[in-house]
Amino acid sequence: MKYNSEYYDVIVIGGGPAGMMAAGTAGKNGKKVLLIEKNTDLGEKLKITGGGRCNITNYELDNRKLLSNYGESEKFLYSTFSQFSVKDTFTFFEKNKLPLVTQSRNRVFPKTEKAYDVYLCMKNFVKKNNVKVIHGSPIYKINNRGNEITSIDTKDIRYSAKKYIIAVGGLSAPETGSTGDGFKWVEKLGHTVHKSNPDIVPIRADDYWIKKISGTTLSFMKITFFCNEKKGFSEKGKILFTHFGLSAPLILNSAKKVRKLLDKGRVTAEIDLFPDTNLGSLDKRLLKLFNNSKNKNIKNALYGLLPKKIAEVIHDLIKLDNKNKKVNSITIEERKNLLNLLKHLPINISGLMGMDRAVIADGGVPLSEINTKTMQSKIIKNLYIIGDMLHVNRPSGGYSLQLCWTTGYVSGKNV
Repeated sequence: MKYNSEYYDVIVIGGGPAGMMAAGTAGKNGKKVLLIEKNTDLGEKLKITGGGRCNITNYELDNRKLLSNYGESEKFLYSTFSQFSVKDTFTFFEKNKLPLVTQSRNRVFPKTEKAYDVYLCMKNFVKKNNVKVIHGSPIYKINNRGNEITSIDTKDIRYSAKKYIIAVGGLSAPETGSTGDGFKWVEKLGHTVHKSNPDIVPIRADDYWIKKISGTTLSFMKITFFCNEKKGFSEKGKILFTHFGLSAPLILNSAKKVRKLLDKGRVTAEIDLFPDTNLGSLDKRLLKLFNNSKNKNIKNALYGLLPKKIAEVIHDLIKLDNKNKKVNSITIEERKNLLNLLKHLPINISGLMGMDRAVIADGGVPLSEINTKTMQSKIIKNLYIIGDMLHVNRPSGGYSLQLCWTTGYVSGKNV
């Protein structure tokens, strides 16, 4: 094992958003910083986040309202976010020549709508603040003496510093290098590590017709989930059908609740295709459509009510005695079945997708073991733990990256 002759003020392990923010901030404050990344480049997950558009934050300037989205972690994060808020995120990126734009549901993106531009911005922030970066260097071991880290080992070289920041990813998107290594390190150092679950993740459904309409999006639908035929909860919003089931922000943010239902028994769901129209009004609308389409096939008539692929699914599910049946031959019972499908389209939920599909996974170090004014460990005195290493539940919509910007800045300022 070779010993690196340079001694650093700070070593940051992990070159994702939190790690780059921490390293650049520490460097800006005059510290001699080494950033070690096991991938061949920084920000691999950042480059693909938000479908390549990068939802940087959520436009909520009231910290109390913002932090209400972080579940039980809210009470720990006030001092953290008072040092670097959403407003500070806007200021940071504007100063670094990346203007932002706010879109639906308060989601904030770079004006270019390119995640790659966020990566370039952060990489430049690290560079201009004189941070030394080493790529392609996985950490093999963290050495400690009692409650203090003494050095870290890569394959061939041992590095030492006064203070250390661990900012490696959790377990979501393992193809970007997030394999949970950091959890093993901090556990060996004495920290508690909560098991990771894919919290923000698509839902698997095994109904045959869902694959037929893969890629179809329905806006402003209502979906209700049931467990053992008892209602669990309902949500309204956009639903995307995929080859494996359901996705889109509404579904992703429902996954954690669905997982809890799956733990209790069989889970099903119903989609209300007309959530703002009651059954009687929908029946009148259907009768009016049918009166104007008496000589059409029922399937063709439904094109006037629904997107084509959805109309075809509904037509198949009515179970008509003749698939080419015309509107003027539909029975009252068949019309009732049709109405029921429009308001209660049934789906069998078979589970959640895995970590490879997760946008966000929970798990990690509980905030009770962190001084959230500084992000310093309460167990290892020269260690700081940030970003996806922390056990913080949050929805999609910019909250995860905001946690990275904030904890990265706070740790970088306080080392």
